[in-house]
Amino acid sequence: MAAVLELIAGSYEQVAFGYRIKTDEKEWTAKADFTHHAHNASVSAVAASERFVVTGSKDETVQVYDMKKKTEHGALLHHDGTITCLEFYGTSHLLSGGEDGLLCVWSTKKWECLKSIRAHKGHVTSLSVHPSGKLALSVGTDKTLRTWNLINGRSAFIKNIKQNAHIVRWSPDGDKYAVVINDKVDLYDLETASVTAKLTNPKRVSSVKFLNNSILAVAGDDETVRLCDVGKEKWVCEFKAHETRVKAVDSFDMEDFCVMVTASNDGFIKMWKLQLKEELEPPTLLGEVNTTARLTCLAVWKPSSVKQAAESPAAAATTSEELAQELSKTKRVRITSEEVVLEDESKPKKKKKVGKKK
Repeated sequence: MAAVLELIAGSYEQVAFGYRIKTDEKEWTAKADFTHHAHNASVSAVAASERFVVTGSKDETVQVYDMKKKTEHGALLHHDGTITCLEFYGTSHLLSGGEDGLLCVWSTKKWECLKSIRAHKGHVTSLSVHPSGKLALSVGTDKTLRTWNLINGRSAFIKNIKQNAHIVRWSPDGDKYAVVINDKVDLYDLETASVTAKLTNPKRVSSVKFLNNSILAVAGDDETVRLCDVGKEKWVCEFKAHETRVKAVDSFDMEDFCVMVTASNDGFIKMWKLQLKEELEPPTLLGEVNTTARLTCLAVWKPSSVKQAAESPAAAATTSEELAQELSKTKRVRITSEEVVLEDESKPKKKKKVGKKK
């Protein structure tokens, strides 16, 4: 049975593209589904949930698209400066970060800004939500890595990392995370909050993605994608993916293999079939599409792949007792966090500049 899939990409040309993928043939084909020119500056970030796709831009707005109704849902207006990162937690919340140093938590029910956190002195460069939904990591231009308790919206831990990191990503199990500084990838253990492995890419890293809990895909300012075994601390596979630098990497799982998606400055989005076995072999090309645009960011819209909050595994421990206790309560994560944050923000909600474009 063919999966319902759509590749979403943003570009320097201010346009967001959507391509519906046909997966029931040996060679996957991509059919143009939509192009949205809702921004008046380049698209800098994109994220997808079960129902919505959101794009962030240098025009300081987040545009929301309803993928079920195929309509533009409106614009979120809270940040002052470029939107640098967007990430959904399940179907209930969206987190956004920007050059204004803010980390915003949005409800996807009414698209209200439930919480606006002054996260960094300087830009927020990247954020990542823990699989449990109870905490998030952020990095910024103030040379810090910050852990946020999403239950109460407060900072739980601040680590000075001496340089400005531009990417942070949790592993799927939530027991480790990757922090990227230029061409270096540091892997941290959640329980000890210390670096367990250091990797150096030949070029500045543009995107990383955990394909599973042990294999990390790394793309940089060249045409090559490299795969690292984080347990063994070594590169296990590399392949030429594009003609010019790879800007973004994403992935999703099919029944018996992993699909890695890459987007490049050369305008192509490519889908790669990969068997995550002991001995990794270079992936085979499943299909590609030429957008003819200079691509900046990428997301996969796959309604069936959204993780359920109650099934998320809890991490073993964290950097504070409070968070360790919170993470041990795996059930009703989404409901709990929404209730608490809503209570926190019940009074000052009138001040928020959240609006929709007609």
